[in-house]
Amino acid sequence: MQPILKVNNLHVSFQSHDEERSAVRGVSFEVYKGETLGIVGESGSGKSVTARSIMRLLPSPPAHLKEGEVIFLGDNLAAKSEKQMEHIRGREIGMIFQDPMSSLNPTIRIGEQITESLVKHRKLSRKAARQETLEMLKQVGIRDSEMRYRQYPHEFSGGMRQRVMIAIALVCQPALLIADEPTTALDVTIQAQILNLMKHMQERLGTSIILITHDLGVVAGMCDRVAVMKDGEIVETGTTEDIFARPQHPYTQRLLNALPRLDEKKKPKAPGLIIQGAGEAKRPLLEVRSLKQHFDLGKGRVLRAVNDISFHIREGETLGMVGESGSGKSTTGRSILRLHEPTGGDVLFQGMAVNRLNAHEMKTMRRHMQMIFQDPYASLNPRFKVLDIIGEALDVHNLAGSKSERKKRVEELLDLVGLDPAFAIRYPHEFSGGQRQRIGIARALAVEPKFIVCDEPLSALDMSIQAQVVKLLEELQQRLGLTYLFIAHDLSMVKHISDRVAVMYMGRIVELAESEELYTNPQHDYTKSLLAAIPVPDPKIEALKKRVLLEEQGGGDKYNLEQSSLVEVSAGHWVASHFN
Repeated sequence: MQPILKVNNLHVSFQSHDEERSAVRGVSFEVYKGETLGIVGESGSGKSVTARSIMRLLPSPPAHLKEGEVIFLGDNLAAKSEKQMEHIRGREIGMIFQDPMSSLNPTIRIGEQITESLVKHRKLSRKAARQETLEMLKQVGIRDSEMRYRQYPHEFSGGMRQRVMIAIALVCQPALLIADEPTTALDVTIQAQILNLMKHMQERLGTSIILITHDLGVVAGMCDRVAVMKDGEIVETGTTEDIFARPQHPYTQRLLNALPRLDEKKKPKAPGLIIQGAGEAKRPLLEVRSLKQHFDLGKGRVLRAVNDISFHIREGETLGMVGESGSGKSTTGRSILRLHEPTGGDVLFQGMAVNRLNAHEMKTMRRHMQMIFQDPYASLNPRFKVLDIIGEALDVHNLAGSKSERKKRVEELLDLVGLDPAFAIRYPHEFSGGQRQRIGIARALAVEPKFIVCDEPLSALDMSIQAQVVKLLEELQQRLGLTYLFIAHDLSMVKHISDRVAVMYMGRIVELAESEELYTNPQHDYTKSLLAAIPVPDPKIEALKKRVLLEEQGGGDKYNLEQSSLVEVSAGHWVASHFN
């Protein structure tokens, strides 16, 4: 059988001033009709550059396709003009991008963005294109398509926007769909819905898919074959089953070994000085009592982001907090530290009511309670050197001493988090995402806190970098006696770092249990749906999960995408309902 796409010896480089950097080096692969090829690798491996080279979407200059062929349905796309490519993009090859908000035009209604493709490529009349668009919106699981047709992108949730992107990519029934990290920004249940939707549409239309991702769990459930990329080269290819069962290349082995798995037992914590035998009887380090955080949305509407929750964290413990976007977990962390002023309730740190302290007392308290933020780049001042980013925390609390003592302390902190002390004179843009997150950790540790809120500290990082940061956090906890509130939507990672886990849903804690207990014996339906949605990096387990899902829904012929649609909740906000 002839492949519909064959990439031969692709070389792509970028010109910057007098320097030329090679991004893709001799990449070759093929894609057959109706199959899904996964291209995996870490940031900077060349996955997205390869995908955009196929579509000819790289700006030239600085990008330069130096060598190679992209044979699609017998034609070499590398030799086509821009005008010829305009007819192929959307009509013959569709693409789903990572961030649907930046890919959709914020000033044009959703319906018009879909009809545009039909009018341009299939030459339909406006009326016929509108009807086809309404049908396509239903196909991708968007209810009330008439109303939704007239709305703008900002009126949709992240998951709904990604459905719209799928509708745009598939409305002209292309032979090939390139999905570039289509679920990276989504919660685990929304991710499951989007992947199921892509698979369903593929079966219906016979489309071939190139799925670009760094999530091997997603690959296990979606792909027929896998190509592993590192430093611009494909280091290993094979069937999904072979790659997972018998990885040959050391890099593939390292990627697979870095993955936390839900079906693996949690490793016991290394014994340290921090949790004493009498710990259960002692007063918790942090107590949260009936915490409320409401936001006034105007016109009489109130968003109850955190709605009367209570929990405690013992000294030396890690409490994991999980839930989808909008569940209230990050707001909880910020309210504890008074980055938001709580609407009601109490937060007690070592028995002292944090929410009742005046400004001066709160400044002193912040020495003991710190935060590591989700986006390491956005939380570091781009105009400051690392020396001043970390040193600023020392200055605020009068811990710096002389200039030389301040520099020595910053260098010690960099060494503590596994960075070269010489990095102190560099700026944030000179670091990778993992390195920037280590700088954020060093800044939080500068004032020697007892308690740290880790707010989604891994979500911007690749799998192997995530594993390194988690290992670092665990080592620091043992060495320094730290206590963590670890907020995340990656339940696999939360299981392995946490002693107990709290599950949040619509502003409330619906379940709180010991980590292993929660994963082996979940009690609440929402917890069960979260766990069921997590992709496991094992093709056999993923295949079994899909069969069970279809049987529960009464067989594949009765599969109803609207079961995964969004339901409206108070204050005009949206949350995703799970598959029934």
